[in-house]
Amino acid sequence: MSFLRLSLQGLFTVTRGLLSLLVILGCLWFVSASPALAGLHDDRYDGDIFALYAGNGSLVPPKVTLEQALQRDRPALLVLYVDDSSDCKEYATVISQLQAFYGRAADLIPIRVDSIPTKTKYASTEPGYYYKGVVPQTVLLDAAGKVRLNESGKIPFERIDDVFREVFNLLPRSQSVELKRRPVNEINTELVQ
Repeated sequence: MSFLRLSLQGLFTVTRGLLSLLVILGCLWFVSASPALAGLHDDRYDGDIFALYAGNGSLVPPKVTLEQALQRDRPALLVLYVDDSSDCKEYATVISQLQAFYGRAADLIPIRVDSIPTKTKYASTEPGYYYKGVVPQTVLLDAAGKVRLNESGKIPFERIDDVFREVFNLLPRSQSVELKRRPVNEINTELVQ
């Protein structure tokens, strides 16, 4: 009986020692692990670009499909992108900025080109109909479904804003007051009677 007790105590001591060694090795591995290799200026995947680089996870998934947007008689901004493109990562902030000003009056529809089914022919209600094979690509359709802008690459906010102003019949930027963003999640600490 005493031999069995001694063997169990020895086994427990060895097991505790091995467990301690595994914890120490795990901590050393964690400390020495390299940081994430993806970033804003490279073509590596590191997650959803709108949430990571534009600080706006509300754009994806889109609230409506292109077909639904065309039925709503509202302008639609179709943005074709991939998550592992530095140009798309940098361009995500422009799209987020556009949503701040036009998100209530137009449908913004970011589409990952990887999700477009491969077909020989597309209907005008499908994103593949407009896709030219280059990302990012921006297509602005007016309320009637007419293409008002179809450009590839990183387009400046002002270029898209000018077309939106034409679509909504707004004054040109040079004759208009500066657009102001509505405050979001503003905390009011003032006591009001």
